Amino acid sequence: MTLSHTIELSVNGRPRTADVAPRLLLVHFLRDTLGLTGTHSGCDTSQCGACTVLVDGAAVKSCTVLAVQVAGRTITTVEGLAQGERLHPIQQAFWDAHGLQCGFCTPGMMLTAIDLLARSPHPAEAEVREALSGNLCRCTGYQHIVAAVQRAAAAMRPTEPAE
Repeated sequence: MTLSHTIELSVNGRPRTADVAPRLLLVHFLRDTLGLTGTHSGCDTSQCGACTVLVDGAAVKSCTVLAVQVAGRTITTVEGLAQGERLHPIQQAFWDAHGLQCGFCTPGMMLTAIDLLARSPHPAEAEVREALSGNLCRCTGYQHIVAAVQRAAAAMRPTEPAE
């Protein structure tokens, strides 16, 4: 006998309702139930960060959260960043600064960076590196990723009035 729970939540700005098994991980709910495959399942032990999403604006590794735990919450995945054809500033910065290679870690890196920039709009390089330390990339030396985050930070800051 399989029990299921009905959950209601917002995913990328859309209300969603689904019946889920009590032990279904959020990463599998997003990928398999909702078809949002930008959230990657890498290590299933919270070590790589490829599964990072935003839960109420905070970066969370979705391989360590049950879908039932996010009932009533707001989830943002990489698919929810762009506004139509217009890329989110973090997406544009990763493109412009060559902050991606194979792309497997990129969604988690971007969402972790968005969390950082919401808390610290002027991060120093060391702060960016610390924030991203829970996200692993096997392709780069991280320099372009850090540059992309700093580029996005500049793009996301409100412009200061001229004197």
